Amino acid sequence: MERVMSQQQALPANDRARTLRFKPFNLARWLIWGTTALAMLVLPLIWPQGFAITLLSQMGIMIIFALSYNMLLGQAGMLSFGHAVYAGLGAFVAVHLLNRIGAAPALGIGGPLAVALLPVAGGLGGALFGVLFGYVTTRRAGTTFAMITLGIGEMVFASALMLPDFFGGEGGVSTNRSIGEPLLGISFGPARQVYYLIAVWCLISMALMYAWTQTPLGRLANAVRDNPERVAFVGYDTQRVRYLVVILSAFFAGIAGALSCINFEIVTAENVSAVRSGAVLLAAFIGGMGTFFGPIIGAVLTVFFTVALSGLTKAWLLYLGLFFVLMVMYAPGGIASLLMMHAPILRRGKLGTLLPAYGVAIVPALVLLAALIATVEMLYAVQDDSAGGVATLFGLSVQPATWMPWAVTTVLWAAGAVGLRIAAGRLRAAWDLALQERQP
Repeated sequence: MERVMSQQQALPANDRARTLRFKPFNLARWLIWGTTALAMLVLPLIWPQGFAITLLSQMGIMIIFALSYNMLLGQAGMLSFGHAVYAGLGAFVAVHLLNRIGAAPALGIGGPLAVALLPVAGGLGGALFGVLFGYVTTRRAGTTFAMITLGIGEMVFASALMLPDFFGGEGGVSTNRSIGEPLLGISFGPARQVYYLIAVWCLISMALMYAWTQTPLGRLANAVRDNPERVAFVGYDTQRVRYLVVILSAFFAGIAGALSCINFEIVTAENVSAVRSGAVLLAAFIGGMGTFFGPIIGAVLTVFFTVALSGLTKAWLLYLGLFFVLMVMYAPGGIASLLMMHAPILRRGKLGTLLPAYGVAIVPALVLLAALIATVEMLYAVQDDSAGGVATLFGLSVQPATWMPWAVTTVLWAAGAVGLRIAAGRLRAAWDLALQERQP
């Protein structure tokens, strides 16, 4: 200790100040969390419609689910094809517990409180199954781990029909979230009250999962992801690290499952299906794995595609697939990587150099998007007999059987392609200019 202090005293004043500097209060971080909480509070007031509340509720659930999956794949490098098992089984634990509580006599005002704490039970249920299945899956890593999780997911999904007492058979298990007497006017009957419950748990879960990334276990999970051989060489058990990460991610997935149970008041075998596991993988990949805010962006976009866009067009799944293909080709790091690549430009104060080029590039990009939408919707209208051969494009009724719509669409394709090619050259030049070192 004396040697360290003497070394610090021997440093120059500037170096010593830099060495001893400590910032216990990160203003930017508190501003981000405060803005997030404020946004969750005011969004239902800005969009009070029932559909908007439903959409926001599902986004909150998916954010927790995607972040829990990011603990596996993004932080620890474990590709799982069965993560929905933990969310789904946590949801089943929650729905059975809720039905037991609802059947209890003289429940009184404790009913809403029990509903508010139900995600804890769902999380513990998910963690319990994480203890069971994680012990098997984490004995291997890499592709073998992924295949084992896929097998466990299919096994649990197939068990839904063999264990009807727990899974409820084909119809699932339904429940009623409005149990007991209202507590301070809260019964969780209205969708807005359910949304605020989801928002609170979403904020708590986000904070806990972010805090986990700063712990020694979180850092060790990153090390196991990047170089497991070196981690094992220095004396750590990589299998135990992966096992603990699976249990923790299963806990938060169970919270998401319990919130889904409260929101929809029913849990079915679809909650543990491979489709659900694929959806969370898609959300994490689109947003950007390895970053904390990437899965949040991916969760919001995935819910928008599956809920909002599906109500506007029958081709929503095609649009989602095309968007995924474009992300794989041009932004394999997800949307988060596109945002992070602008951080050095922002620190240099040269973001204004890129904005005019982006403004020019967005015009042909929108033209190409309009051409794509027109092509897809007209093709769907031709194949869909119920539409009567009429396609609705941007509020206009179009007859795909005539030549005029196709001619206009062809012009849009050509104009957008040429314009985007020209804009891409200008954008590259703007990036080269922005990345130039400042002259002394």
